[in-house]
Amino acid sequence: MASLATFRALRNCRFSLISPSAIPYSRSIFRLISTLVLGEHEGGFLKPSTLSAVSAASSFGKDNSISILLGGSGSDLKKAALHAASTHPVISQVLVADADILMHPLAEPWADLVHLLQKKGAYSYIISASSSFGKNVLPRAAAILDVSPITDVIEISEPYLFVRPIYAGNALCTVRYTGLDPCMVTIRSTSFPPSSIPTVVESSAAPISQVDLSAFNKETGGKSRWLKLTSQETDRPDLGNARIIVTGGRGLKSAENFKLLDKLAEKLGAAVGATRAAVDANFVPNDLQVGQTGKIVAPELYMAFGVSGAIQHLAGMRDSKVIVAVNKDPDAPIFQVADYGLVADLFEVIPELIEKLPEKK
Repeated sequence: MASLATFRALRNCRFSLISPSAIPYSRSIFRLISTLVLGEHEGGFLKPSTLSAVSAASSFGKDNSISILLGGSGSDLKKAALHAASTHPVISQVLVADADILMHPLAEPWADLVHLLQKKGAYSYIISASSSFGKNVLPRAAAILDVSPITDVIEISEPYLFVRPIYAGNALCTVRYTGLDPCMVTIRSTSFPPSSIPTVVESSAAPISQVDLSAFNKETGGKSRWLKLTSQETDRPDLGNARIIVTGGRGLKSAENFKLLDKLAEKLGAAVGATRAAVDANFVPNDLQVGQTGKIVAPELYMAFGVSGAIQHLAGMRDSKVIVAVNKDPDAPIFQVADYGLVADLFEVIPELIEKLPEKK
């Protein structure tokens, strides 16, 4: 039984209620951190951009439970699930949503699926690569969940502190997320390379679970519908993940002249890219566009021929390890970011390179 002195001591104490929002990162105090990664797969394997998203998700904390969501149907989905389960030791679970409507990256059904899973799983974070898929799905899902997404993140400084480029990459902005869960993020895959991912032994593979879609409207079509996928059949590396990229600009003057780059790329084992000006001029299809409104790349070697160096193009390739520029205009802005520059006629330089480079083995 408490003594009279104890009651008097309590009577003289002052108590105050502290709002959970006043405690930094209070969300991680009251429950474990969990992350849902929106996965992309092709041919039975996770895309490298999804592996980058997993690497980024591991930055949220050591006790972070990471789940990967894969959607679609057929044998490729099953193979991709097996690949995801054994690709990284930080992956806690692989969620498989088997439905034909999820085979294509339409925002409406995917956003509804994310909403469904968030109601069930109450994730702290939902993350995807800043690819066409991620840019399409995640903002719509964020709107349904009534949260503000943080896009194109290049660095995770703290659990809710992010760095993202602004003004076409000419400045970096630090953003602290103070909203409700989930914190929804798209990451620039070139900033979170998956090359350091260790191999997982089969015995420690993550469990694979089927998502209960009984409450999911599989007929959801919204205002968009899938028509077809048009892409070039090529044996060259994917532009977004290539070690070497050869890019042409408006200086190539025609689609016929772009075939010179194709020959050079074959010699180097490189991917071919293009500027927005070259795409707008119908020299090449738009899936080869590099830049702020195209693909963001960071190869080991980036060779630019006839590229002036517009701001929106530089935003998509400035993180390349080595940049080589060939342009007959000595004042071209591309030379300001190039490690090696050559003021010369590209129609003389490219044939000479093709002639002197050895055949790729």
